[in-house]
Formats: sequence, structure tokens, C-alpha cells
Amino acid sequence: MTDPPSGRQYELAYGSQRAVVVERGAGLRAYDAGGVPILDGYGREQEDDGSRGDLLIPWPNRIANAEYRFAGQEYRLEVTEPRTGSAIHGLTRTKPWRVVDASDTTVTLALDLRPDAGYPFSLGISVTYALSESGLAVRVTATNRGEVACPFGAGAHPYVRIAGEGLIDDARLRLPADATLEADERGIPTGAERPVDNTAFDFRSARTVGGTVLDTAFTQLHADKDGIIRIALTTADGRRGAGVWMDTSHRYAMIYSGDTLGDASRRRRGLAIEPMTCAPDAFNSGAGLIVLQPGGTHTGTWGISPL
Repeated sequence: MTDPPSGRQYELAYGSQRAVVVERGAGLRAYDAGGVPILDGYGREQEDDGSRGDLLIPWPNRIANAEYRFAGQEYRLEVTEPRTGSAIHGLTRTKPWRVVDASDTTVTLALDLRPDAGYPFSLGISVTYALSESGLAVRVTATNRGEVACPFGAGAHPYVRIAGEGLIDDARLRLPADATLEADERGIPTGAERPVDNTAFDFRSARTVGGTVLDTAFTQLHADKDGIIRIALTTADGRRGAGVWMDTSHRYAMIYSGDTLGDASRRRRGLAIEPMTCAPDAFNSGAGLIVLQPGGTHTGTWGISPL
């Protein structure tokens, strides 16, 4: 029997919650609570179209023209989004990760990212998915195993859905962000931050998504008193839904309504709520970029909670 396209499947369970983590890219294929899907994920025999549930390492979103300059050197990456001529969502999504530890409620996978021409740096990366009473927590750690400093960013790409609903248009979104990043037609930030006041992107108080088209990076995020940033997508009455949360190492959140997905039948069926430590094109702009010194480590945590 051959493995599915996403490789080995690691099934987690806690109470009524179920999650499936996959070998390919260490992504999150499915998550539900009480038999109700929380993610608009993908089936065992399907591909992760639209980067569903993927980890985005060592950069999230796009690098303009698939090239960047770091420490006085210029580097060229493979163009992985021909439509925009960009390198998108990092280097680890298609690689097989190895399992380090697993139990009924947790799994830890690891990857040694080897140097190549476009990213000649060495990273040791691990991710732990853990289910508990409060939901799913994801901890990502990266260590620079090379002898020179390296640029780094991390993100994730879960699509949240409202079970029993059709499109996301009737869902209510709460997003505690004061600004968006202005971007060009390729989705590359121009460097300007635009206040959300009196715009279609002000979701600081929960309101209906409606027909708003979102492929938008938000910043100036506000954490709760416990230091956690929380974004919520719920039914119109607020009684059902899910929240994506992140620690403050995630200074940006990309929100994508799926209007450009290749499979038209999946457009606006889920809302991608993407925690990101840096802005799109941070390898060029430096916005939120993490520079890992030799031996340096970065750890970030995010998760999803049923509401």
C-alpha cells in the first residue's frame, strides 16, 4: 500500500478533538472538535492545494522577483509562483519531515534544511503539535546550525471554516489590527502601513466578512493581557466558530479569502488566517525579519481553539 500524497499521517486525539499532521511539510491536514470540522483542509488522498495547513519556513508569503540581498550578498531563488514571478512560502512545504516523538495527543517532527544556492544556510527545525482541553497548540523552533548569520521568518497557512455554513461571507471576523500593509498588484508591500480606520479592513470589532476580498497583510496587532493575539471567525450569532491565536513573535497576520484559488469550487469556503513573524518580502524590506546568529534559536507558538 503506497503512502498518500502528503506522506505518513499522524493522528492526534484529545476528548472530542481530532487532528491529522502529515509527513510532507509537517503540515496540518485536518482538525475537528465534536465531529465538527474547524479547518477547510484536504482529504487523505488529496494534495494540499492553496498551501492548506502548510508551515511557511524560512519565509512566509512572497519574495519579490525570487531574489534578495543579505549581508552584502545577492541570492536568487526558484520562482515558485509564476503568476507574480515570486518565491512563495519558503522551502520546507514539500520536504519529508521525520518524526521525533509521538503520543496520542502530541507529535514532534524535525527537518534539517540543507544549504542551497538560493538559501545557503543550514537550519535545524522542529515543530510540535499538541492537543489539550484548550485546543491545538503549535510550537516551531529553528536553530542556525551554520557558521554565518542567516535571514529567517516563519508562518502557517490554516484555512478556518464555519461548519454547516457555505461561503465565509456570512461569518463574523474579529481581528485586532490597526493597520494593513499597502501592496502592489503582485502582493508585494510598498513599505506603507495604512490605518484600517474607516476602511473595509477594520475588523477590530467583530463584523460580517460580506463580499470583502482579502489577500491582505495586517500589522500593529494587539495582544490580550496574557500576551496572546487572538483572531476569531464565528457564525453570525457568535455562538460557533474558531480562533487562531499567536504569541507576539508573530507581528503580522495574512488574511486570505481564497478568491484566487485554482479550484473555483473551494473559493471563499474557508478563511486563511496566517500567523507570520515577518511581512511579505521581508528578506528585501527587513520588516519583521529575524536574523539568526550562528547557534541562535527562534521559537514561536500559535494555535487554534474551538469557540
